[in-house]
Amino acid sequence: MTAYLTAMDTERGQGSGHRFDADRHWAASLELGFDDHAGVTRLSRARHQGPLRVQRPFYPEGRQGVCHLYLLHPPGGLVSGDALTISAQVGERAHALLTTPAANKLYKADSHGVAWSQQTRLDVADDAVLEWLPQETIAFDGSRGTQAMRIDLAGSARCLGWEVMALGRPASELPYVSGRIEQRFSLVRDGKPLWLERQPLDPLHPRFAGRWGQGGATVQATLWAIGLSDERAAVDALRDALEASPRWAVTVRHGVLLLRYLGASRNEAWSLCQGAWECLRPLLVGRKAHVPRIWLT
Repeated sequence: MTAYLTAMDTERGQGSGHRFDADRHWAASLELGFDDHAGVTRLSRARHQGPLRVQRPFYPEGRQGVCHLYLLHPPGGLVSGDALTISAQVGERAHALLTTPAANKLYKADSHGVAWSQQTRLDVADDAVLEWLPQETIAFDGSRGTQAMRIDLAGSARCLGWEVMALGRPASELPYVSGRIEQRFSLVRDGKPLWLERQPLDPLHPRFAGRWGQGGATVQATLWAIGLSDERAAVDALRDALEASPRWAVTVRHGVLLLRYLGASRNEAWSLCQGAWECLRPLLVGRKAHVPRIWLT
């Protein structure tokens, strides 16, 4: 009887997609849409499958202000076989700010070495604004997977966002010494690529420790801003506002302002990104930065 039930459970698991072998695949998706209604940005569409949700929209900057939305992934991280897909479309004249309530965790791969994946697609219409400000991602030793982000801008769309990655857990003496994570970024305006990047994070590759690559850094961050009216003034403002450090640099290429950080402190990386956002936001959208209250809890 036990063997019979085990076979039945295995067959049922495979048929439903909840496998526990090397072919496991657990999918979750979230599709969001934002539209402008008489000067107010509304969440007009929110469809989900699996453990991806959103809280109700918040308007801490006033009802005529920006729509703040928190993306929720109740499991708190990705394990082998997880496949997350997030998409957001911001309509003309709408302005949305998306963030998360906590760090995203990339857990160690299972005994089969099955990878996870996370795909993000952001579409911003003409004269719309999107701020993509998730809290940091923490990669556990042995994690294996791919993160891919594509941002499509139309016309005069503007976008400011960041990604902060912490590799390993040094405080617990658990460094990132095995595994492989691949990051892919693609930013396009009206079909023209502005920024394409592919970055493998493999601690066994010479690039990981080499001065010409990762340089042994355990924390990295990238912040981007597109749509600034005066990019040189924005760069000068950042250099005046942020503490001088050899661990970060800023440049502008093809209309994309990029700020990079390589170091060993999550708090330093986060403080740098938040400070840069607070400096750039008034220049990009004419609004003072308003910190999402979820960051303060």
